[in-house]
Amino acid sequence: MFVKVCGTTSEEDALLAVAMGADAIGFIFAPSPRQVAPRLVNDIVRRLPAEILTVGVFRDEVPERVIEIVQKTGLRAAQLHGHESPEQTHKIKERVSVVFKAFAAGDMGVRQARAYRADAVLVDNPKPGSGQVFDWSLAEDVPGGLRLMLAGGLGPDNVADAIHTVHPWGVDACSGLEASPGKKDPRKLRAFIANAKEAGGGDDEDDDAPMADGPVPFDWMEHGG
Repeated sequence: MFVKVCGTTSEEDALLAVAMGADAIGFIFAPSPRQVAPRLVNDIVRRLPAEILTVGVFRDEVPERVIEIVQKTGLRAAQLHGHESPEQTHKIKERVSVVFKAFAAGDMGVRQARAYRADAVLVDNPKPGSGQVFDWSLAEDVPGGLRLMLAGGLGPDNVADAIHTVHPWGVDACSGLEASPGKKDPRKLRAFIANAKEAGGGDDEDDDAPMADGPVPFDWMEHGG
């Protein structure tokens, strides 16, 4: 199970998430209480292990700006969380090794997710960062065979249920892991990652469950170069 910890605002929290077993660390550049400056992200990224996927989160930003920030900060991936078109996504993908495309739960556009050619498709609450859980059955709109990341109100207490219900390739959490906006709670962080890894590590009992036939775990270093 691929686990991404998002909304990171400090080196302390980034290193803590890595120590707890996170696979990816996300930094938000879009307007948000957790928005961070590129210079700070560059300082943090340089101190993280090479095997950790570092992700910049953008919303409705022009492709040139996304590419510029990713390259200047040393990030490895971009997560597009707005109304980016397939063409804009392709343009970013030409210059950024790994690209995730996010869709709001219930957005019918997710049914055409394959056209974006993203490395993974993320389904989130229509109000990102709200900490609210959406109807997980809406994740079934993602075309089969694509890597599905589930977000939206996930935390230590519900991540196992989410994984058993949706069978995603990965999970992403932000506010559900915080002591306050932008500050991670070590206990919640540890429990979330442990519960996600445990829930995603066993064999699926129901081979016909939605999204159960997802791809093998993602090795971004091999995939993205």
